[in-house]
Amino acid sequence: MQITREDVDKIASLAKLTFTDEEKESFRGHLEEIVSYVEKLNELDTESVEPTYYIQEPGNAFREDEIQPSLSQEKALANAPGKAHGFFRVPKVIQTGGGA
Repeated sequence: MQITREDVDKIASLAKLTFTDEEKESFRGHLEEIVSYVEKLNELDTESVEPTYYIQEPGNAFREDEIQPSLSQEKALANAPGKAHGFFRVPKVIQTGGGA
């Protein structure tokens, strides 16, 4: 598949990235190599390949929930870079413009 300069411009726009003309040409070549490699994989005959099975039985790998003692407020705040009135103090964040 041929990757065009317009394809690179579109990808860069979607990713909100800016590149020089030289970088765009370099990325175009890299993307073209990646796509051609993936296209090669489509040439493989996988008709007789058995689906992959898990070695272990599928199941929940997480431990059971158990009630355990939690940190005291004093311990939790012990290494906090900023604290006030028993809470973590964080910088104020103000979002302007068209958010997500």
